[in-house]
Amino acid sequence: MLWMFLGHLLDWWLLNNAQDRQLYSTAFSLFDVIGAGAFIFVSGMSTTISYRTRVLKSETQDFFSKRRVRNEYLLRASFILILALIYNIPIAIFTHNVYNIWIWYVLLTVAISLLLAWPFLKTTKHLRLATAMGMIFANHILIGLLSPYEGETSSLGVLFHLLYNGYPIMDPIFTFFPFFLMGTVIGDVIYEILLIESNELRKKKLREKLLLPCLGLGAFFMILGVIYDYPEFLNSVERSFSWVLYSLGFQLIFVSILIYIEESALLKTKKSFKFLYYFSYYSLSIFLLHNLLYFAFYQKLSASMALIFVFATVILVGFLLRFIYKKFGRNASLKSLISRLSVGVAKMIENKIYKKTLQKTLNAESLY
Repeated sequence: MLWMFLGHLLDWWLLNNAQDRQLYSTAFSLFDVIGAGAFIFVSGMSTTISYRTRVLKSETQDFFSKRRVRNEYLLRASFILILALIYNIPIAIFTHNVYNIWIWYVLLTVAISLLLAWPFLKTTKHLRLATAMGMIFANHILIGLLSPYEGETSSLGVLFHLLYNGYPIMDPIFTFFPFFLMGTVIGDVIYEILLIESNELRKKKLREKLLLPCLGLGAFFMILGVIYDYPEFLNSVERSFSWVLYSLGFQLIFVSILIYIEESALLKTKKSFKFLYYFSYYSLSIFLLHNLLYFAFYQKLSASMALIFVFATVILVGFLLRFIYKKFGRNASLKSLISRLSVGVAKMIENKIYKKTLQKTLNAESLY
């Protein structure tokens, strides 16, 4: 979220000349691996951990059924999808293209990823891993087949629009869903390990089941990505095949190292990273509201001035988020509000089903 904030402000505020725009290109090349791909990867992790926790709750509490877990999940995904389409409406108006209501900004990608992932959550980690890898290679082939039909009204043109509208700049589902699936695999590994009560055994399993496999697989992906398109693999904003491999490898290595550091208590994460915590807690709210800064200094700042203004803005926003957190807490979090709405609606559905079932039982007993 912090990179999204920094990257967007630089892109919007920098002067539109080759010398100053080079700053953005350099920043993009260095940090985009912790952008949309990382956000979707972590979304897959957190979704899986949340899902497993709620399934466990449904198995131990009579009033909390697996049907309710399913309804909460699908409702939350549906609400995010509605929000994504509403978010895209101003984009369609601004670009004078009504078809851009369906354009792959990351919010739409996350929503569709959540919906697509639901049946996969009941499958094995190996199947999800194999599916993610298969999709990466299939996506590389499919882009080549469909790209010539971009903008056409033929069936293949419509298919390109559905799968890739906004490519190569945006975050199309077929390119990024593998990140989400891989995230669900890592989320399952983390969930299983954190159920272990012994600290020493937990750290051992983190090293054996998470850290070492992720380091090995991540390094393989990164090397393959570099070799496939050397030396251009990071010199373009395109979500190319090599970029996907390199970025996915980076996520596996970076996240596994961070989790191992946290669980090993090598850093006091709760205290040291409190500033970043607010950007995470209000991530969805920030994603929507930071667009208001688009016109603040649109293409008016040189590279040196842009760096000063962007970092100053980030610090000010950080303090503002801290104030909001202390004053309003989760009530100011759109992500939390969507979650609570999903829980509330799912609970209403469950109560109606329970009442209907109870009424049928009473009617049957009265007839007897």
